[in-house]
Amino acid sequence: MGDSERGTDPAIAGLVSSARAAAELAHAPYSGFRVGAAVLGATGVHTAANVENASYGLSLCAERAALSRALAEGDGEGIRAIAVACVDAAPDSPLGEVMPCGACRQWLAELAPKADVHIATADGGVRTFTVDDLLPHAFVLRRG
Repeated sequence: MGDSERGTDPAIAGLVSSARAAAELAHAPYSGFRVGAAVLGATGVHTAANVENASYGLSLCAERAALSRALAEGDGEGIRAIAVACVDAAPDSPLGEVMPCGACRQWLAELAPKADVHIATADGGVRTFTVDDLLPHAFVLRRG
């Protein structure tokens, strides 16, 4: 995938809009880089924002927070899409500055392996990827 979209699908546009709204609620006093995520599951949309901590390693990305929320609300089996929006990205930011980090990609690979990942680009577009596009050789453990 990876092609640019401009709100052609109302469901994707709504999911991206939810991610942008969530980003406005982020707690990002250190980086000033607010991120929101919206997970589409079988029972609805689950949103969250990044939450920073003075000890950066204890910060929580929006993608992982939204996935956690979906699971906590009983919607872990039906996750089919996630949108990510970085509302503080400069309009000329390269795509790499608004993509999920490696930890979030691993979470996606394990918790939402078939989901489409819609990235709100800094120029107002949307790029869509599969989880395999983002992490083609994800670490996996066999369940006993």
